[in-house]
Amino acid sequence: MTESNTPSDQELLLHERDARGVHRLTLSSPASFNTLSEAMLTALQNTLNAIAQDEQARVVVLGAAGKAFCAGHNLKEMRAQPELAYYQQLFAQCSRMMMSIQKLPVPVIARVQGLATAAGCQLVAQCDLAVSVDSATFGVNGIDVGLFCATPSVPLVRNMHAKQAMEMLLTGGFISAAEAQSRGLVNRVCSTAELDVQIDNLVNAILAKPREAVRVGKALFYQQREMGIESAYQLAGQTMACNMVHEVAQEGVQAFIDKRTPSWLV
Repeated sequence: MTESNTPSDQELLLHERDARGVHRLTLSSPASFNTLSEAMLTALQNTLNAIAQDEQARVVVLGAAGKAFCAGHNLKEMRAQPELAYYQQLFAQCSRMMMSIQKLPVPVIARVQGLATAAGCQLVAQCDLAVSVDSATFGVNGIDVGLFCATPSVPLVRNMHAKQAMEMLLTGGFISAAEAQSRGLVNRVCSTAELDVQIDNLVNAILAKPREAVRVGKALFYQQREMGIESAYQLAGQTMACNMVHEVAQEGVQAFIDKRTPSWLV
């Protein structure tokens, strides 16, 4: 397994950060359709860990190079080690990486420029937001090779209705970008020429909001989703109370009352 910051990691996953705290990650293994090999998973994990430590981070944009966004796990790599312990380790590694996306204190936007299948579709579903080109297709088609896409089903069923997710999982059928949007898997669908414009619109909208409010909001959003409604309301109420006493909310409310721009936007 490759180590952090090695040249091979840098080749697999490009990482750029601008002065505003926007991190742009690009899966860069187009010849393999950007499969989530062990090395790619490691590169993603290392980079997500580093971003989590960046106190000035604001947004992550996760994209890919080539025709495919991500074609899932590397089946050749998996077939070469037909051992239960290896598969348990591999899927645990992938699940940790997926959960790291959710645990990041900043929003992660999937920039989908092509095919997203199996764990690649999972990756889209795991991101907080997603923008797709109109020519992209989405599927969880492991069933076609006798492997039910169990781990992809976890975020998939949290993005769309259960029967819609189950149909994809059982049949291996693909859906269009337009259908993915109607089912809740992606937020926006556009032409290839408009992809980066749409991404930038979302990024700029997030940058215009205070980081602290976004941080607590993202954490609350996912935590309450797994709770019963009474517990969710209790957690949400406590979160809002703590958010309200924070200086950004105090300033934002006062600015609204004074009919002026909040200081954090000036």
